[in-house]
Amino acid sequence: MLRIRFTARDLAMTRLAPSADPMWELSLSMHQLRLPGSNPFLEGWKQRTARRLQPYTPLRNEVALGLTLSPPRGYFPDFLTPYNGVEGFEAGIEGITSTDARRIKDEINQLTVTDRSMVPIVEELRRGSAAGMQALESSLRAYHETAIAPVWNRITGAVEADRTRRMKDLADGGWAKLLDNLHPEARFRDDTFEIDKWGMDVDAELDLDGRGLLIIPSYFKEERQLMVLADTALPPVLLYPIDSSARLYADTDHDHLPALIGQTRARVLECAVTGGSTSVIATRVGISLPAASKHLDVLHRAGLVHRNRNQNTVHHLVTSLGLGLLNGAPALGGGSEAPISAPPTA
Repeated sequence: MLRIRFTARDLAMTRLAPSADPMWELSLSMHQLRLPGSNPFLEGWKQRTARRLQPYTPLRNEVALGLTLSPPRGYFPDFLTPYNGVEGFEAGIEGITSTDARRIKDEINQLTVTDRSMVPIVEELRRGSAAGMQALESSLRAYHETAIAPVWNRITGAVEADRTRRMKDLADGGWAKLLDNLHPEARFRDDTFEIDKWGMDVDAELDLDGRGLLIIPSYFKEERQLMVLADTALPPVLLYPIDSSARLYADTDHDHLPALIGQTRARVLECAVTGGSTSVIATRVGISLPAASKHLDVLHRAGLVHRNRNQNTVHHLVTSLGLGLLNGAPALGGGSEAPISAPPTA
Protein backbone atom coordinates (compact mmCIF):
# COMPACT_ATOMS: atom_id res chain seq x y z
CA MET A 1 0.00 0.00 0.00
CA LEU A 2 1.07 3.58 -0.67
CA ARG A 3 -0.07 6.34 1.67
CA ILE A 4 0.11 9.90 0.35
CA ARG A 5 -0.05 12.53 3.07
CA PHE A 6 -1.75 15.85 2.29
CA THR A 7 -1.50 19.13 4.14
CA ALA A 8 -3.89 22.02 3.54
CA ARG A 9 -1.24 23.56 1.27
CA ASP A 10 -0.92 20.31 -0.67
CA LEU A 11 -4.65 20.27 -1.38
CA ALA A 12 -4.46 23.91 -2.47
CA MET A 13 -1.60 23.05 -4.86
CA THR A 14 -3.15 19.84 -6.24
CA ARG A 15 -4.54 20.01 -9.76
CA LEU A 16 -6.12 17.82 -12.41
CA ALA A 17 -4.20 17.88 -15.70
CA PRO A 18 -6.06 19.93 -18.33
CA SER A 19 -5.89 17.20 -20.99
CA ALA A 20 -4.24 13.94 -21.98
CA ASP A 21 -0.45 13.93 -21.64
CA PRO A 22 1.05 12.74 -24.97
CA MET A 23 4.32 11.52 -23.42
CA TRP A 24 2.57 9.39 -20.80
CA GLU A 25 0.19 8.04 -23.45
CA LEU A 26 3.15 7.25 -25.69
CA SER A 27 5.06 5.31 -23.02
CA LEU A 28 2.01 3.52 -21.59
CA SER A 29 0.80 2.55 -25.06
CA MET A 30 4.19 0.90 -25.64
CA HIS A 31 3.55 -1.14 -22.49
CA GLN A 32 0.02 -2.08 -23.59
CA LEU A 33 1.20 -3.09 -27.05
CA ARG A 34 3.25 -5.94 -25.60
CA LEU A 35 1.23 -6.96 -22.55
CA PRO A 36 -0.46 -10.37 -22.75
CA GLY A 37 -4.21 -10.13 -22.90
CA SER A 38 -5.83 -6.80 -23.54
CA ASN A 39 -8.34 -4.29 -22.40
CA PRO A 40 -11.13 -4.87 -24.98
CA PHE A 41 -11.21 -1.13 -25.68
CA LEU A 42 -7.60 -1.34 -26.90
CA GLU A 43 -7.75 -4.57 -28.90
CA GLY A 44 -8.47 -2.94 -32.26
CA TRP A 45 -5.72 -0.37 -31.72
CA LYS A 46 -3.25 -3.09 -30.70
CA GLN A 47 -3.96 -5.17 -33.78
CA ARG A 48 -3.58 -2.24 -36.17
CA THR A 49 -0.42 -0.94 -34.50
CA ALA A 50 1.17 -4.40 -34.33
CA ARG A 51 0.61 -4.83 -38.07
CA ARG A 52 2.40 -1.55 -38.74
CA LEU A 53 5.26 -2.55 -36.45
CA GLN A 54 5.87 -6.08 -37.67
CA PRO A 55 9.35 -7.35 -36.69
CA TYR A 56 12.17 -6.80 -39.18
CA THR A 57 10.43 -3.90 -40.90
CA PRO A 58 12.23 -0.54 -41.23
CA LEU A 59 9.58 1.13 -39.05
CA ARG A 60 10.00 -1.47 -36.29
CA ASN A 61 13.74 -0.87 -36.36
CA GLU A 62 13.19 2.89 -36.19
CA VAL A 63 11.03 2.73 -33.06
CA ALA A 64 13.07 -0.04 -31.39
CA LEU A 65 14.96 2.30 -29.06
CA GLY A 66 11.77 3.77 -27.61
CA LEU A 67 10.32 0.27 -27.12
CA THR A 68 13.53 -0.86 -25.40
CA LEU A 69 13.35 2.02 -22.92
CA SER A 70 9.66 1.29 -22.16
CA PRO A 71 9.39 -2.44 -21.35
CA PRO A 72 5.88 -3.84 -20.76
CA ARG A 73 6.63 -4.53 -17.09
CA GLY A 74 8.93 -3.03 -14.51
CA TYR A 75 10.92 0.17 -14.42
CA PHE A 76 11.17 2.65 -17.27
CA PRO A 77 13.04 5.99 -17.11
CA ASP A 78 11.15 8.90 -15.61
CA PHE A 79 12.72 11.37 -18.05
CA LEU A 80 10.54 9.89 -20.81
CA THR A 81 7.48 11.49 -19.17
CA PRO A 82 8.56 15.10 -18.43
CA TYR A 83 6.35 17.30 -16.30
CA ASN A 84 5.76 19.73 -19.18
CA GLY A 85 4.31 16.95 -21.34
CA VAL A 86 0.84 18.21 -20.41
CA GLU A 87 1.59 21.18 -22.68
CA GLY A 88 1.71 18.97 -25.79
CA PHE A 89 3.88 16.55 -27.75
CA GLU A 90 6.48 19.09 -28.89
CA ALA A 91 6.83 20.43 -25.36
CA GLY A 92 7.28 16.86 -24.14
CA ILE A 93 9.97 16.15 -26.72
CA GLU A 94 11.75 19.34 -25.70
CA GLY A 95 11.53 18.28 -22.06
CA ILE A 96 13.16 14.93 -22.89
CA THR A 97 15.95 16.31 -25.07
CA SER A 98 16.83 18.97 -22.48
CA THR A 99 17.12 16.47 -19.62
CA ASP A 100 20.30 16.72 -17.58
CA ALA A 101 22.89 14.15 -18.76
CA ARG A 102 23.53 12.95 -15.20
CA ARG A 103 19.86 12.18 -14.69
CA ILE A 104 19.66 10.27 -17.98
CA LYS A 105 22.67 8.19 -16.98
CA ASP A 106 21.30 7.46 -13.51
CA GLU A 107 17.90 6.39 -14.81
CA ILE A 108 19.21 4.25 -17.66
CA ASN A 109 21.50 2.52 -15.17
CA GLN A 110 18.32 1.25 -13.46
CA LEU A 111 16.99 -0.21 -16.71
CA THR A 112 17.39 -3.84 -17.77
CA VAL A 113 18.00 -4.10 -21.54
CA THR A 114 17.05 -7.57 -22.75
CA ASP A 115 17.55 -6.95 -26.48
CA ARG A 116 21.31 -7.32 -26.96
CA SER A 117 21.15 -5.59 -30.35
CA MET A 118 20.02 -2.40 -28.60
CA VAL A 119 22.85 -2.29 -26.07
CA PRO A 120 25.21 -0.09 -28.17
CA ILE A 121 22.67 2.67 -28.85
CA VAL A 122 21.39 2.57 -25.26
CA GLU A 123 25.01 2.97 -24.15
CA GLU A 124 25.33 6.00 -26.45
CA LEU A 125 22.31 7.53 -24.76
CA ARG A 126 23.62 6.66 -21.30
CA ARG A 127 26.91 8.41 -22.08
CA GLY A 128 24.98 11.52 -23.10
CA SER A 129 26.08 11.55 -26.73
CA ALA A 130 24.24 13.73 -29.24
CA ALA A 131 23.83 10.70 -31.52
CA GLY A 132 22.09 8.75 -28.76
CA MET A 133 19.63 11.58 -28.02
CA GLN A 134 18.93 12.12 -31.72
CA ALA A 135 18.18 8.40 -32.10
CA LEU A 136 15.77 8.57 -29.17
CA GLU A 137 13.97 11.63 -30.52
CA SER A 138 13.62 10.02 -33.97
CA SER A 139 12.32 6.82 -32.37
CA LEU A 140 9.68 8.60 -30.29
CA ARG A 141 8.54 10.73 -33.21
CA ALA A 142 8.19 7.70 -35.49
CA TYR A 143 6.21 5.77 -32.90
CA HIS A 144 3.99 8.77 -32.12
CA GLU A 145 3.17 9.25 -35.80
CA THR A 146 2.39 5.55 -36.23
CA ALA A 147 0.57 4.63 -33.03
CA ILE A 148 -0.65 7.77 -31.24
CA ALA A 149 -1.41 10.51 -33.77
CA PRO A 150 -4.03 8.43 -35.70
CA VAL A 151 -6.12 7.97 -32.52
CA TRP A 152 -5.30 11.21 -30.70
CA ASN A 153 -8.78 12.68 -31.18
CA ARG A 154 -10.27 9.54 -29.63
CA ILE A 155 -7.82 9.71 -26.73
CA THR A 156 -8.49 13.38 -26.00
CA GLY A 157 -12.25 12.93 -26.35
CA ALA A 158 -12.28 10.09 -23.84
CA VAL A 159 -9.99 11.91 -21.42
CA GLU A 160 -12.10 15.07 -21.65
CA ALA A 161 -15.28 13.10 -20.91
CA ASP A 162 -13.66 11.48 -17.88
CA ARG A 163 -12.14 14.76 -16.68
CA THR A 164 -15.56 16.41 -16.75
CA ARG A 165 -16.90 13.74 -14.42
CA ARG A 166 -13.96 14.25 -12.04
CA MET A 167 -14.52 18.00 -12.05
CA LYS A 168 -18.14 17.39 -11.03
CA ASP A 169 -16.86 15.37 -8.05
CA LEU A 170 -14.53 18.24 -7.21
CA ALA A 171 -17.37 20.76 -7.40
CA ASP A 172 -19.73 18.59 -5.32
CA GLY A 173 -17.34 17.37 -2.62
CA GLY A 174 -13.88 18.88 -3.03
CA TRP A 175 -10.62 16.98 -3.48
CA ALA A 176 -11.74 14.41 -0.89
CA LYS A 177 -14.60 13.23 -3.12
CA LEU A 178 -12.54 13.35 -6.32
CA LEU A 179 -9.75 11.25 -4.79
CA ASP A 180 -12.17 8.87 -3.06
CA ASN A 181 -13.89 8.10 -6.39
CA LEU A 182 -10.71 7.91 -8.46
CA HIS A 183 -10.15 4.14 -8.38
CA PRO A 184 -11.62 1.05 -6.64
CA GLU A 185 -8.23 0.30 -5.08
CA ALA A 186 -7.86 3.72 -3.46
CA ARG A 187 -9.59 5.86 -0.84
CA PHE A 188 -9.16 9.25 0.85
CA ARG A 189 -9.33 9.24 4.65
CA ASP A 190 -8.70 12.31 6.80
CA ASP A 191 -5.48 13.74 5.31
CA THR A 192 -4.27 10.54 3.60
CA PHE A 193 -4.84 9.03 0.17
CA GLU A 194 -4.39 5.24 0.46
CA ILE A 195 -3.64 3.18 -2.66
CA ASP A 196 -3.73 -0.62 -2.38
CA LYS A 197 -2.24 -1.23 -5.83
CA TRP A 198 0.13 1.41 -7.13
CA GLY A 199 2.65 -0.31 -9.42
CA MET A 200 5.04 -1.55 -6.72
CA ASP A 201 4.90 -4.48 -4.31
CA VAL A 202 6.11 -2.61 -1.23
CA ASP A 203 4.44 -0.47 1.41
CA ALA A 204 5.49 3.17 1.31
CA GLU A 205 4.54 6.65 2.41
CA LEU A 206 4.82 9.88 0.47
CA ASP A 207 4.73 13.31 2.09
CA LEU A 208 3.94 15.94 -0.51
CA ASP A 209 5.67 18.63 1.57
CA GLY A 210 3.52 21.45 0.23
CA ARG A 211 4.16 20.60 -3.45
CA GLY A 212 0.67 19.31 -4.14
CA LEU A 213 -0.08 16.55 -6.65
CA LEU A 214 -0.57 16.61 -10.41
CA ILE A 215 -3.34 14.11 -11.25
CA ILE A 216 -3.22 12.90 -14.85
CA PRO A 217 -6.03 10.92 -16.54
CA SER A 218 -4.75 8.29 -18.98
CA TYR A 219 -6.32 6.42 -21.88
CA PHE A 220 -3.66 3.69 -22.02
CA LYS A 221 -3.09 3.14 -18.29
CA GLU A 222 -3.89 -0.38 -17.06
CA GLU A 223 -7.24 -0.33 -15.28
CA ARG A 224 -6.12 -2.53 -12.39
CA GLN A 225 -3.93 0.05 -10.65
CA LEU A 226 -2.83 3.64 -10.23
CA MET A 227 0.71 4.84 -10.92
CA VAL A 228 2.64 7.31 -8.80
CA LEU A 229 5.82 9.16 -9.72
CA ALA A 230 7.27 9.72 -6.27
CA ASP A 231 10.89 10.76 -6.92
CA THR A 232 11.48 13.42 -4.26
CA ALA A 233 13.52 15.45 -6.76
CA LEU A 234 10.56 15.70 -9.17
CA PRO A 235 7.01 17.14 -8.89
CA PRO A 236 4.69 14.41 -7.50
CA VAL A 237 2.46 12.88 -10.17
CA LEU A 238 -0.48 10.48 -9.90
CA LEU A 239 -1.67 8.72 -13.05
CA TYR A 240 -5.07 7.03 -13.18
CA PRO A 241 -6.95 5.03 -15.86
CA ILE A 242 -10.01 6.83 -17.20
CA ASP A 243 -13.44 5.35 -16.57
CA SER A 244 -14.69 2.79 -19.08
CA SER A 245 -17.81 4.85 -19.83
CA ALA A 246 -15.57 7.66 -21.11
CA ARG A 247 -13.82 5.18 -23.42
CA LEU A 248 -17.19 3.98 -24.69
CA TYR A 249 -18.26 7.50 -25.51
CA ALA A 250 -15.09 8.16 -27.51
CA ASP A 251 -15.18 4.81 -29.32
CA THR A 252 -18.84 4.68 -30.30
CA ASP A 253 -20.47 5.88 -33.51
CA HIS A 254 -23.26 8.34 -32.66
CA ASP A 255 -24.89 8.38 -36.12
CA HIS A 256 -28.10 6.78 -34.82
CA LEU A 257 -28.99 9.73 -32.61
CA PRO A 258 -30.28 12.32 -35.12
CA ALA A 259 -32.88 9.90 -36.43
CA LEU A 260 -34.08 9.24 -32.90
CA ILE A 261 -34.16 12.66 -31.23
CA GLY A 262 -33.30 15.12 -33.99
CA GLN A 263 -30.05 16.59 -35.24
CA THR A 264 -29.89 19.63 -32.94
CA ARG A 265 -30.97 17.86 -29.77
CA ALA A 266 -28.50 15.05 -30.49
CA ARG A 267 -25.72 17.60 -30.77
CA VAL A 268 -26.83 19.25 -27.48
CA LEU A 269 -26.69 15.85 -25.75
CA GLU A 270 -23.21 15.17 -27.14
CA CYS A 271 -21.98 18.54 -25.87
CA ALA A 272 -23.33 17.77 -22.40
CA VAL A 273 -20.83 14.90 -22.10
CA THR A 274 -18.05 17.38 -21.41
CA GLY A 275 -20.41 19.61 -19.42
CA GLY A 276 -21.06 23.32 -19.50
CA SER A 277 -23.50 26.10 -18.83
CA THR A 278 -26.48 26.76 -21.09
CA SER A 279 -24.64 29.56 -22.88
CA VAL A 280 -21.51 27.43 -23.36
CA ILE A 281 -23.51 24.58 -24.89
CA ALA A 282 -25.47 27.02 -27.06
CA THR A 283 -22.17 28.37 -28.42
CA ARG A 284 -20.78 24.88 -29.07
CA VAL A 285 -23.89 23.81 -30.98
CA GLY A 286 -24.30 27.15 -32.74
CA ILE A 287 -27.87 27.86 -31.64
CA SER A 288 -29.54 30.62 -29.64
CA LEU A 289 -29.58 30.63 -25.86
CA PRO A 290 -33.39 30.12 -25.66
CA ALA A 291 -33.19 27.19 -28.10
CA ALA A 292 -30.39 25.56 -26.09
CA SER A 293 -32.35 26.07 -22.88
CA LYS A 294 -35.43 24.42 -24.40
CA HIS A 295 -33.49 21.38 -25.68
CA LEU A 296 -31.67 20.98 -22.36
CA ASP A 297 -34.95 21.18 -20.46
CA VAL A 298 -36.41 18.36 -22.59
CA LEU A 299 -33.26 16.26 -22.10
CA HIS A 300 -33.34 16.92 -18.36
CA ARG A 301 -36.98 15.89 -18.01
CA ALA A 302 -36.16 12.71 -19.94
CA GLY A 303 -33.40 11.88 -17.46
CA LEU A 304 -30.64 12.25 -20.04
CA VAL A 305 -29.01 15.39 -18.64
CA HIS A 306 -28.33 16.36 -15.04
CA ARG A 307 -28.33 20.04 -14.12
CA ASN A 308 -26.88 21.83 -11.14
CA ARG A 309 -27.49 25.49 -10.32
CA ASN A 310 -24.68 27.62 -8.93
CA GLN A 311 -26.04 31.09 -8.15
CA ASN A 312 -27.29 32.39 -11.53
CA THR A 313 -25.62 29.72 -13.70
CA VAL A 314 -27.02 26.29 -14.53
CA HIS A 315 -24.39 23.65 -15.33
CA HIS A 316 -25.43 20.64 -17.44
CA LEU A 317 -23.84 17.17 -17.59
CA VAL A 318 -24.99 14.01 -19.34
CA THR A 319 -26.33 11.26 -17.03
CA SER A 320 -25.42 7.57 -17.31
CA LEU A 321 -28.76 7.07 -19.05
CA GLY A 322 -27.85 9.76 -21.57
CA LEU A 323 -24.45 8.19 -22.05
CA GLY A 324 -26.18 4.87 -22.69
CA LEU A 325 -28.24 6.53 -25.43
CA LEU A 326 -25.09 8.01 -26.97
CA ASN A 327 -23.52 4.56 -26.92
CA GLY A 328 -26.47 2.96 -28.67
CA ALA A 329 -27.99 1.19 -25.67
CA PRO A 330 -31.38 -0.41 -26.45
CA ALA A 331 -34.69 -0.24 -24.58
CA LEU A 332 -34.48 3.12 -22.91
CA GLY A 333 -38.02 3.10 -21.58
CA GLY A 334 -39.46 2.47 -18.15
CA GLY A 335 -37.43 5.05 -16.27
CA SER A 336 -34.54 2.69 -15.51
CA GLU A 337 -30.97 3.06 -16.70
CA ALA A 338 -30.17 1.04 -19.79
CA PRO A 339 -27.02 -1.10 -19.97
CA ILE A 340 -24.05 0.28 -21.81
CA SER A 341 -23.19 -1.66 -24.94
CA ALA A 342 -19.95 -3.58 -25.35
CA PRO A 343 -17.11 -1.78 -27.14
CA PRO A 344 -16.10 -2.64 -30.70
CA THR A 345 -13.03 -4.89 -30.89
CA ALA A 346 -11.90 -4.24 -34.44
